[in-house]
Amino acid sequence: MYPPELVAPMKADLTEAGMTELLSPEAVDAALNESGTTLVVINSVCGCAAGAMRPGVKLALQHSKLPTHLTTAFAGVDREAVDRARKFMLPYPPSSPSIGLFKDGRLVHMIERHHIEGRTAEMIAENLQMAFDEYC
Repeated sequence: MYPPELVAPMKADLTEAGMTELLSPEAVDAALNESGTTLVVINSVCGCAAGAMRPGVKLALQHSKLPTHLTTAFAGVDREAVDRARKFMLPYPPSSPSIGLFKDGRLVHMIERHHIEGRTAEMIAENLQMAFDEYC
């Protein structure tokens, strides 16, 4: 577990962009039982989250089509919520950071850590925006 004061700015990077924190397994269940599309961002302290994933998500949120619900949980902090979200992301193995797009509770698009590492924020945003166009 990371100290809350260490991750607060990293969490705020997405919550200030309009994402709702998923802090418990029950919150994950409720979010993924909502109708429409739900973006679930598994945030983390790693450099690829800071350098590409969070900026890419924020760029993607400037698109004309967006998911109905925008959510995030932080790996190493919101442990139970992240574990529950990862169950919905199967068969993909756990990775952080990662991004899942769900439609009516069913995973329809997944970006794993190895799709984030070495990519630019713009590449991640473009990937997400294409998924938004298709599913939202």
